[in-house]
Amino acid sequence: MSFMSPGSVVWFEIGTADPKAVQDFYGPVLGWSFEVDPDSSVDGRTYTRVIAPGAPWPMGAIQQGDTGGEVINLSMLSADVAADVDKLTALGAQVVVPATAVGEVTVFARLKDPRGNTFSLFSRGSSEDLAERAQATEEHMEASAFRPQPGSMAWFEIGTADPQTTMEFYSGAFGWRFEKDETAGGKPYFSIFTGGDWPAGGLWDHSSGTGGDYMMPSILVTDVPATAAAATDAGARVEHGPESNPDGLVFARLCDPHGNHFGLFSQPTHTS
Repeated sequence: MSFMSPGSVVWFEIGTADPKAVQDFYGPVLGWSFEVDPDSSVDGRTYTRVIAPGAPWPMGAIQQGDTGGEVINLSMLSADVAADVDKLTALGAQVVVPATAVGEVTVFARLKDPRGNTFSLFSRGSSEDLAERAQATEEHMEASAFRPQPGSMAWFEIGTADPQTTMEFYSGAFGWRFEKDETAGGKPYFSIFTGGDWPAGGLWDHSSGTGGDYMMPSILVTDVPATAAAATDAGARVEHGPESNPDGLVFARLCDPHGNHFGLFSQPTHTS
């Protein structure tokens, strides 16, 4: 299956009443740049693309207003948003924003899973005028998924105090597969396969009281402690870490100034 198959996590959105505050935090900390998307900015509310350092295409967006509060959420590709909303509500999801057309750009919806984590669905647009740009964006997303660069979303993580409910929901919703991660240093951690041969994210079982419920993008960086320190200087709070796995992967979980979770991680350093 392709990275851009329905059910894949391919985007993230930051919903906020104050897009400038979001840019002022994430821009200096992670090197992100931003540009307003005129096609998706409607009713006086801006939709601002989020671009990783050196990337030619966006990996997410800041959505102003009417988002269900200050929230950061993952977005899954859908072949039919309205049908998926019906399917997911039958599985226990709650609708925050119903299936909504944004011109010819896309149809999207925002929901909460049975544990209260917010996520979005979106479909490919129907506009022929935007088809070339959409294809280029998808090609970049797929390439970035296999060769991520610092500053880009290269993983996602779900934390939950009820792993059984969470796994059952996402397995039923999108066909995700969960496998125990034996490289996580004894943590109750599961790799999440969203359709490909390699995991795209992970689930951390917090049922023993090690944390609460969240769903977050994780950003690849070159130095987790230094980036976490810069984030705290800018108003974030470190909730966990920095910590290392036995293989040398370093990770941390933070809350931004609005209380939204995001992760940082760096790849193991292999020496000969």
